[in-house]
Amino acid sequence: MAGHSKYKNIMYRKGAQDKKRSAVFSKLAREITVAAKMGTPDPDMNARLRAAVNAAKAQSMPKDNIQRSIDKASAADSENYEEIRYEGFGPGGVSLVVEALTDNRNRTATNVRTAFSKNGGNLGASGSVTHGFSRLGLIEYAVAAGNAEKIFEAAIEAGAEDVESDEDGHRIWTSIDDLHPVARALEAALGEAESVKLAWRAQNSVEVGEGDAEQLLKLVETLEGDDDVQTVWGNYEVSEEVLEKLA
Repeated sequence: MAGHSKYKNIMYRKGAQDKKRSAVFSKLAREITVAAKMGTPDPDMNARLRAAVNAAKAQSMPKDNIQRSIDKASAADSENYEEIRYEGFGPGGVSLVVEALTDNRNRTATNVRTAFSKNGGNLGASGSVTHGFSRLGLIEYAVAAGNAEKIFEAAIEAGAEDVESDEDGHRIWTSIDDLHPVARALEAALGEAESVKLAWRAQNSVEVGEGDAEQLLKLVETLEGDDDVQTVWGNYEVSEEVLEKLA
């Protein structure tokens, strides 16, 4: 995996791809419910909910499941989830931002702390990591959406701040306030995006060698495997050569 030079969102994807679909659906459903509870249950009137629904559609989550998750927000016995962000350091001196939705803060904190300590990392205080990241909007399209030039022109016309394209797809960055206006304009020009979300974009990357990469990727995979963890962002870069050696 390349990081800052290629996958500018610096997010390790293999763990998420290898998870069982039911676990992925569970996390998507939780985000949909939370988004619907925080605002109106209408995706057209609720930007966060619209992003959550788009993410669920991109993972082929059935429409019935999506609607059930929206309806759950207004149910009297629905769980109350809390948004928590953890910041820490992994092997090789990399920085990690862990975003979670939980109904049990103590359980989640214990699991996250254990994952770090057992895999060569340690938790930091609030703000110890995020100062090295920018909070931005991120819109992702598959390669099939068009070539780099087409995507770039559409993104700039829509008001995006930056565009990255490679063999894995297109990543369009926006300010937080412009995320959904840009996403709507792009949907009209390119079709529905694979995902529309807020993201942590690393300002600089850390090259991780073979000695630290295996433990680092195990840490990230362990974190992503936790039911309460929604997303793990990092500033690491692992070369394809190192990944091949670890495979």
